Amino acid sequence: MAITRPGETGRVRRGRGRPQVRSDDETRAVIIAAAREEFDTSGYASTSMESVARGAGVSTKTLYRLIPNKAALFEAIITDGLDQFTARIRLRACDGSDIEAALTEALVIFGELVLDDTVIALQRMVLSESEQFPEIAETFYNKAIKRTENTLAGWLKTQAERGRIEIGNAAETAGMLLGMFAFQPQRAAMFGHAAVPGHKEIERRARTVARLFLKGCAR
Repeated sequence: MAITRPGETGRVRRGRGRPQVRSDDETRAVIIAAAREEFDTSGYASTSMESVARGAGVSTKTLYRLIPNKAALFEAIITDGLDQFTARIRLRACDGSDIEAALTEALVIFGELVLDDTVIALQRMVLSESEQFPEIAETFYNKAIKRTENTLAGWLKTQAERGRIEIGNAAETAGMLLGMFAFQPQRAAMFGHAAVPGHKEIERRARTVARLFLKGCAR
């Protein structure tokens, strides 16, 4: 039976508990950011789920509930950025009738994704550890490289169907376009010969590449 102290009512006092301060989606974002940092500094082999949990400030139980293993954690890092890229291409860059401005915007979005310090560090890690862990190379190729190409290929195909450009194989064309835009600055950054380009340089390069590309496939 509950004891009522002087001055208290007969109301049963409840424990305070620990209210949830953030949603699972927010916690997952924190975990992915911590995993990205851990992979960058320690590499794939030396990264553990426990170290990621410590970096994210969550329990291992919470981590395993949201992301079941290290392979899924690596995939989440890749798909998180690509989901945003895909959504922005679909919702923004396909709008309007100015094909050059639209393509420039699409390339800027792509450049902000791939010409980034953390993404380039991730590529270095994949290349250095892919022999020991071939599954991370497969994941990166399918979830990052091919998905990016397919997203842009779909955009190009839409523009061709609207009669704005004339292309052959959309996937092949997308690969050529992305290579023309990103290959040189990406290699320079990966081998330590240049810093990753800033936003203004990405915009300038996007405008130049869009103009060159459209001159080659104009109707």
